Amino acid sequence: MDTVRALVCSAPGQLSLTDVAAPEHHVGHALVKPLRVGICGTDYHIFEGKHPFLQYPRIMGHELAVEILSVPEGGDLKPGDLCTINPYLTCGTCRTCQAGKSNCCENISVLGVHQDGGMAQLLSVPAGNLVKAPGLSADACATVEFLAIGAHAVRRAAPSPGETALVVGAGPIGLGAALFARLSGADVFVSDIDPTRATQVAQLAGVQTATGTSAEAYDCVFDATGNSRAMEASFDYVAAGGRYVMVGVVKDRIAFSDPDFHRREMTLMGSRNATQEDFERVIAAVHAGEVDVDGIITHRTTLANAAADLAKWASSKDGLIKAVIEIG
Repeated sequence: MDTVRALVCSAPGQLSLTDVAAPEHHVGHALVKPLRVGICGTDYHIFEGKHPFLQYPRIMGHELAVEILSVPEGGDLKPGDLCTINPYLTCGTCRTCQAGKSNCCENISVLGVHQDGGMAQLLSVPAGNLVKAPGLSADACATVEFLAIGAHAVRRAAPSPGETALVVGAGPIGLGAALFARLSGADVFVSDIDPTRATQVAQLAGVQTATGTSAEAYDCVFDATGNSRAMEASFDYVAAGGRYVMVGVVKDRIAFSDPDFHRREMTLMGSRNATQEDFERVIAAVHAGEVDVDGIITHRTTLANAAADLAKWASSKDGLIKAVIEIG
């Protein structure tokens, strides 16, 4: 096969289904067939021209369920296996990689962002980035990556049973943070500027919606908005001795009151990407029936229709939690 079909974003606002060169064989890589691709906030930002670290044209897609077609010998993976993919391709040699913090690799390359991703009929990836998910459906595999980001943020904050947690921002990342904070034993609340969306995500995560947030104080606060004004406001929600985890990221500067920060002896953390441990945590939760995959996936499309549908969903996300592309 010399060419494959792929959804190419050639410039902001320009998506088309195009024939592209089939992936080349690389030593240590596996050839896989994408089956499902979750559409992420990053993909919408790429389409809208809002991503700061991107060169066009780009094949997007990093929330993946794939079937292995060929894989290097010597591991426990084989053709036909259904996997999810850790899309964070790391160098393995920098200081952070050597310290076990591959999610912060100094030379990281993310599928669908820094290099072409999975919105295509074929993809070549390092075999070490395949995450075997026996027993999971293709739909479930496509949800693992974004849920792992929430799971990583919760692991950073380490909430204890009986503590309270507030998740600000009821998108897919906020959903993941709320879900795994609840599974850690915390009493979890979700807040969003759209109360209908907050209720939708709270129900999926099995938690409560926040009311009167400004008057409350929480042991753990997670920002999943990526909005500088919301991120600054969330400092007020952290209890004395509490932890504030910024999962969302913006290019702006974030300001806060230093006297209040010290008075409450707060801990401020960033949370970036996810690690193998987080992927395995999510897969275990799906196996245990703790993740409502059917409820999370609210919208579907095909590779042939994805250009029109992605553009539509970028402008209106009413009722949308997670959309997936089914690739035949």
